[in-house]
Amino acid sequence: MKQSSAEGRRVLVTGGSGGIGAELIQVFAEASDHVTFTYRPREDSRRRAFELVEKFCGYRVEGLPLDVGNPESHRQFMQSLTGPIDVVIHNAGVGTKTVERDASTYKGQDEVFFRVNAMGPLWLSADILPRMQEQGRGKILFMSSVDGGITHFPRFRAADGMSKAAVAFLGRQLAATFACTGIDVFTVCPGATDTPMFQASTLQGLSSEQRLALETSLPGGRLIEPREIADLCFYLCREEARILRGAVIDASLGLGVCPAVMK
Repeated sequence: MKQSSAEGRRVLVTGGSGGIGAELIQVFAEASDHVTFTYRPREDSRRRAFELVEKFCGYRVEGLPLDVGNPESHRQFMQSLTGPIDVVIHNAGVGTKTVERDASTYKGQDEVFFRVNAMGPLWLSADILPRMQEQGRGKILFMSSVDGGITHFPRFRAADGMSKAAVAFLGRQLAATFACTGIDVFTVCPGATDTPMFQASTLQGLSSEQRLALETSLPGGRLIEPREIADLCFYLCREEARILRGAVIDASLGLGVCPAVMK
């Protein structure tokens, strides 16, 4: 079992019902932290959230509904969120297939990218930071992407990359604002990670041969596992990671320095 550097921390993870979020819940819960995660107020997300809570029976894990970027849902969530918050990980985000499901027009889809990927973290940070300032400490992790946060890829959806670039800017801005305080801010930019979102947007349309060709063409020769990103986030929340405070971290197995392989 991993040991937390400060047992009993209150950890908030947005978008925790699958992929990287589910791994984040596990790594922090197993370190004796109290984890609150959010899920979209839809039946499928609610079901997965209840399954996660049952899976971690015996740990301090709870789920709360939050439609990230929706003002009324945000207000209700903040009313339900009680007590101090020591760590917040802005993990919730949308990809191409998600926005196509949520909005029928191209313009509407672009708005979903910015509402969920950028505005949601902005609002939540604004409401969580006063609590951290009162405590005199805190850890804030933003989840951006190698596309937008680090580099750019031809033919990828512009609004997706732009919204992720906005997240990386927010991380740098808050890191600068709180540089002389006990609040540490980091931004993690994953590459091609084997999550349900990446499967829906990229992998499901490929044959087994095409998938193998894609994976072997990547600089690391494989997809990133969600647990690898969760372990990185856990490390960033340890005291020895403070030397990296403010960093925008390329967690892409080298894709960020070699984007030309993504055709």
